[in-house]
Amino acid sequence: MSAPPIRILGIDPGLRNTGWGVIETQGSRLSFVACGRVKSDGALDMGNRLRQLHEGLMQVIADYQPDEAAVEETFVNRDPQSTLKLGQARGVALMAPALAGLEIAEYAANLVKKTVVGAGHAEKTQVQMMVRVLLPTSQASSADAADALAVAICHAQHRGARALKAALA
Repeated sequence: MSAPPIRILGIDPGLRNTGWGVIETQGSRLSFVACGRVKSDGALDMGNRLRQLHEGLMQVIADYQPDEAAVEETFVNRDPQSTLKLGQARGVALMAPALAGLEIAEYAANLVKKTVVGAGHAEKTQVQMMVRVLLPTSQASSADAADALAVAICHAQHRGARALKAALA
């Protein structure tokens, strides 16, 4: 008897646009469920922009009922202000699935690219192309959504090793 499918929410945090993608994995089979992005209004103050991201992600979680979540780790920009703002958006991206009781994994951008494309320094266009190859029915209309699907794919590929490591610990 095969294991039931696992629904994974991938999140690519951003203050302006936070990408999200939902896939199902059963064994080595991946299936596209949905994807999109949550936007914040740049005219609002920081607190309200973060609230918009939180509400949007909570709605995605309510609509698609994922079993697990994966979030891309923040890379450090040259501009400390940009890094701080991205970190705040990433905090929301971690908090929303945590409030829903989901197990959350975090992956470095280079690991996501290496897992999906085979090269840790792949271009965004290469990631988008491989997401379309791995999930032919996906409808990622933005780079943010494609990146979030790539995060979910990365988690699907690494979750078995994570579970084994946790069991041995």
